[in-house]
Amino acid sequence: MDAIFERCCGIDVHKKTIAVCLMVGSAGQKPKTTIKSFGTMTHELIACRDWLASEGCTHVVLESTGVYWKPVFNVLEQRMEVILANARHVKNVPGRKTDVRDCQWLCQLLRHGLIRGSFIPPKPVRELRDLTRYRKKLIQQRASEFNRVQKFLEEANIKLSSVVSDINGVSAQQMIQHLIADDMSPEQMADLAKGRLRHKLSDLQHALQGHLADHQRVLLQVCLQVIQSYDEAIERLSQEIDSKMKAFEPVSELLCSIPGLKKSPLKA
Repeated sequence: MDAIFERCCGIDVHKKTIAVCLMVGSAGQKPKTTIKSFGTMTHELIACRDWLASEGCTHVVLESTGVYWKPVFNVLEQRMEVILANARHVKNVPGRKTDVRDCQWLCQLLRHGLIRGSFIPPKPVRELRDLTRYRKKLIQQRASEFNRVQKFLEEANIKLSSVVSDINGVSAQQMIQHLIADDMSPEQMADLAKGRLRHKLSDLQHALQGHLADHQRVLLQVCLQVIQSYDEAIERLSQEIDSKMKAFEPVSELLCSIPGLKKSPLKA
């Protein structure tokens, strides 16, 4: 089988080291093979990139192993085309037992065009994706803390969640703060209700009659502090996401100009 790429490279990635196989040679000829090992510190990856660039390497293939491929990809993509191979498509091949054989095998597959690269979005999209994924994770953790608050209240036989649909609301949060401080009677706390919740004053008074132990007050106070820290972090990420999204506004406007698209896909 004739070669497609005359100067290509296969890299077997690990946490602390990478094994690099460079093959150089025209189609139909046996390529010159050079194998080197580099560390994964930034200056070592830059040295690997510079060496490959000096040899005229045009294409590099990596396996998608955990997160260890990402730093290698970020350094190499600046100078050459990097292909990310699905590990399932290139593993389980007889004879592959060492890092050297791994990188040689990857390079041979790439040289003959036998690797289908995984889709890797552009850098701005990758950055935006990191931000949105982490914000989603924080929102989920914040919801878990609210569930924990509800659990502590139930253990003290305070049935606030049976009357209030959202304990994150302004009225419910004020009541919880006074429960922690133990400075108001159930009737006084119920009178803090706002809006439609004022129609349930009697139910609120009964729901707020419980017994909070000292350790439960501490637990509730810590939970609320954790929730506040999540709120601040989520807001910070939201601001950064909004800033990053400005780069996509021209694309959004272009898509909106296409007949049939009545509103921006980014704002849908």
